[in-house]
Amino acid sequence: MPYCLYLRKSRADIDAEANGEMETLARHEKILLDLAKRMHLDVTEIYREVVSGETISSRPVVQHLLTEVENEMWDGVLVVEIERLARGDTIDQGIVSRAFKFSNTKIITPLKTYDPNNEYDEEYFEFGLFMSRREYKTIRRRLTQGRMSSAKEGKHTGSKAPYGYDRIHVESGKGYTLSPNEKETPIVKMIFDWFVNGQLQEDGSYRKLGAHAIAHRLTNLSIDSPTGNPTWNPRSVYWILHNPVYTGKIRWGYKKDKKIIVDGAVKRTRIIPPEEEQILVEGLHPAIISDEIFNQAQELFLRRGNPSVVIEKELKNPLAGVVVCGICGRPLRYRSNANRRDFGVECRTYGCPCKGSYIYIVEKRIIDALRDWVNEYKLSWDDMPREMHSLLIVKEQAYNAAIKELNTLTKQLDKTHDLLEQGIYDTETFLIRSKSLSEKIAESEKNIAKLSADINNEKLRENNRKNLIPKVENLIDIYWQLPNASAKNDMLKEVLEKVEYTKLHTVGRSKTKKLDDFDLVLYPKLPRT
Repeated sequence: MPYCLYLRKSRADIDAEANGEMETLARHEKILLDLAKRMHLDVTEIYREVVSGETISSRPVVQHLLTEVENEMWDGVLVVEIERLARGDTIDQGIVSRAFKFSNTKIITPLKTYDPNNEYDEEYFEFGLFMSRREYKTIRRRLTQGRMSSAKEGKHTGSKAPYGYDRIHVESGKGYTLSPNEKETPIVKMIFDWFVNGQLQEDGSYRKLGAHAIAHRLTNLSIDSPTGNPTWNPRSVYWILHNPVYTGKIRWGYKKDKKIIVDGAVKRTRIIPPEEEQILVEGLHPAIISDEIFNQAQELFLRRGNPSVVIEKELKNPLAGVVVCGICGRPLRYRSNANRRDFGVECRTYGCPCKGSYIYIVEKRIIDALRDWVNEYKLSWDDMPREMHSLLIVKEQAYNAAIKELNTLTKQLDKTHDLLEQGIYDTETFLIRSKSLSEKIAESEKNIAKLSADINNEKLRENNRKNLIPKVENLIDIYWQLPNASAKNDMLKEVLEKVEYTKLHTVGRSKTKKLDDFDLVLYPKLPRT
C-alpha cells in the first residue's frame, strides 16, 4: 500500500505568511516529498486542509483521511509535526490515536516515525498530542486577550465590517477601525428612521415599519442585503437595529459559543452572557446614528414585547421536510386555521408566486402518484433483468482490468527508486517520472472508484425491487390508518427524497379551477448514478 501527505496550516504559519514568508503548504509539501524520497516511500496522494478548525468535525479533509486510515488504505501518513493531525480535546485525540493504532498505520515526521503498535511510540504520540492541546489553548487565550484589549481601546476586532461601514487600519499602531461606507450609510439611517419615525404615506401621515416590513421594502427597492443577496432577511434588519456600533460604540462579548451534547455529539450554540461580562466602550470610528435615535429604537422593541420563542411541539405537518416549493425550492410551511379543521401548506418565501393547498389534498395526490409510479416501475423491471445482468458483467470485467493496471503502475513506481539508486535516473528525472506515475495511479484509482460505484448502483437497483417497492406498497396500503402526522412523515421519508409542489393560481370562487389543480414531481429514494 502507498503513503500519503497531510498538510495543514497553524496559526503561526498564517502569521508568518502575513509577514511575507513562503506559502506554508508549498514549503511543507517540499519537506515531506524530500523525506519520502530519502525513505523510499511511494507517495500517491496529498491532502491539503485549507480550513481552520479546532475540532475534527470542523475539518473535512482530516475526516476523509481518518476514514481511509480506518479502512487500511495507507501504510503511513507523512506530516511535518504530529500536532497537525489533532489539536482538539481528548476525544478528538482519542479518535486519531485509535484510527492509526487499529489500522496499524504509521505516522512519519521529519524527526521521528511513530508506530502506533509500539508501546513506547504510542506513549510518545499521545504525550505529543496532549502537549499540542496545551499549546493550542495557550495561543487561543492570548489571542482572545489581545482582541479584548483591542476592543477596550475602541478598535474593531471582527474580521468583517458591519453593514454601513468599511474595515480600515488605524492611522497609528496596530489594529483596525471602521469608516462609514458612502453607499450603505444612508441605508442604515433609513432603516432606523422607518423604524423609529415611520415612512411617509400618501395622506401625509407616517406609519412605523417593523423589521419584516422594512426587509420587504428594501427588497422592493432592489437594495442588496448585507450578504449581497437581492432579498433582505428580517433578522438582518433586526440585528442592525440592535447593534450599538452605529452609535460609535464597540461591543465585545455580546455572544459566546457554548458546547452542548445533543444525541451524544458535541454541538456549538450561541448564548448571550450577562451584561457584566460584556464590554461596551466608545469606539475610534464615527457614529452613523445618534444615541437618542438608537435608544428610541430599543424602547420600541421593549414595548412590542420579546420575539416569540419556538418551543418543541408534536409534529402536525405530515409533509414536513418532504414537500418543497417547485419554484423557489424552499420547504412548504404548515398553515393552521383556528376556525376550521382544514389545515394547509404554503410557500412563505417573500415574492414567490406559489400558492397553498389543503394538506389532505396534497397527501392524496402524493399517495396516488406513488401508486402510479410503483406500478410503472414494476412493469419496467420485467424487461430489464437480462440487460442489467449483461451490463453488470461488462462493468465487473472493466473493474478487474483496472485493478491489474493499477498493480502494474504501482510496480513501475517501485522500480523508479531502484533506477535512482543505480544511477540510471538523476534526481530530476526521478521526480518527473515519479510524478507522472503518481498521476496515472491517481487516475486509475478514480476509474476504479467510479467502476466500483457503478457496480454498487446496479446492485442497489436490484435491491430496490426487493426492498423499496414493498416499502412503497406498504405505505400506500396503511397510510390513511397511521395514528398521527409524525408516523406519516416517517414513512414518507423512508421512500421519498423530496416532492416538488407547484401551484400558480388560487381557486377562490372560481368554478373552473379544482382544489387539486397543482403539479407534483416525486423523487423516490433510488441510488444515484
